[in-house]
Amino acid sequence: MSGAASYANPLRAYAAVTAAYWAFMLSDGALRMLVLLHFNSLGFTPVQLAWLFLLYEVAGIVTNLAAGWLAARFGLAATLHGGLALQIGALAALAQLDPSWGVAASVTFVMAVQGVSGVAKDLAKMSSKSAVKLLAPAGNDGLFRWVAALTGSKNAVKGLGFFLGAALLGLAGFKTAVWGMAAVLGAILLAIVLFLPAGLPGRMKSEEAWSGWRSKDARVNRLSLARMFLFGARDVWFVVGIPVYFQSVLSDGTAEGRRETFFLIGGFLALWIIAYGAVQAFAPRLLGAKSQPEEETTRKAILWAGMLVPIPFALAAAAWVSGGPAPWLTMTLIAGLLLFGFVFAVNSSVHSYLILAFGSAERITRDVGFYYMANAAGRLIGTLLSGLSYQFGGLPLCLATAGAMALASWLAARRLATT
Repeated sequence: MSGAASYANPLRAYAAVTAAYWAFMLSDGALRMLVLLHFNSLGFTPVQLAWLFLLYEVAGIVTNLAAGWLAARFGLAATLHGGLALQIGALAALAQLDPSWGVAASVTFVMAVQGVSGVAKDLAKMSSKSAVKLLAPAGNDGLFRWVAALTGSKNAVKGLGFFLGAALLGLAGFKTAVWGMAAVLGAILLAIVLFLPAGLPGRMKSEEAWSGWRSKDARVNRLSLARMFLFGARDVWFVVGIPVYFQSVLSDGTAEGRRETFFLIGGFLALWIIAYGAVQAFAPRLLGAKSQPEEETTRKAILWAGMLVPIPFALAAAAWVSGGPAPWLTMTLIAGLLLFGFVFAVNSSVHSYLILAFGSAERITRDVGFYYMANAAGRLIGTLLSGLSYQFGGLPLCLATAGAMALASWLAARRLATT
């Protein structure tokens, strides 16, 4: 049963949660691009760049297991506020980075800061997604529409963050950009504390404890496995491989050329994320979700998972045939990755609906926490493989690895039909 009926002003609460999530994801996208492009321009290898983001993803795994319990114990508003506050702290710490430090010290420090940011991101994500389950209207595909609106708009904002981060790095420099984002996020946190409606649901019964972090519903566990491989398939190329490849191809080595490359790479990744978000928001209409049985939505989830598999394999073949950078390869990559984004977005949107449809209202924060733990595990695996595959096999191996992850996601999704 939806929680909207028992909550006095669900639309106001949904708007406040969405605004907080937007602010967070804008800073999250900008921070990722700042770190990636800044340290790549300093000469870090693909593996070293991947290491910068590993603790971010490890923190996401741990946080999602604990965050569901924390939200259930203290309420969703508390975990949402905590996520925003931790992100501000991470930005303030990153501004202390000293250019005179050696590579080992810089990597260790940034990994630690990114770990804090990873905790913040998953606190905010779990809080927002769980709130939708409790606030969405019952019937008439209300849950799918509210989830799609939140997730789609979030990714559009995060895409803007990618461009913002690249632009700030080129125009204002690393430290000024980081301090500016911390100040803006601080103002957003203050506004959310003042205006978020009191009584946002999410607490569980006081006698419940840490036990039962893994769902008793096999559908939740199998969907979580498919989610893990799905996001691994994306991050294998997204985190290190494609940005580093484009920077090596587009930059002429001059300071002006590096700035222009920052804008081009940031612009492409921003376009990809924004288009991805738009498709997510449109997914309920595309899939005909209105009054559709849950079994039919599950069948379509399996179908769309299979449609993703050939795309990265085809791009890997094109990269292998080209033997190196070529204008036709660059255009093929752009078109192919946009197609990948379209199919990936539909997969992601239907997953986001199914986890809330499968999860029980009584333990929704922990079901969602477990699901996003799997999501973070996929990003961790994808991030690590992104650096390793690109360094040791170049773009062809990087994209082929993404294809193998997409295949594993489809195989896991097929098991949903057996429950």
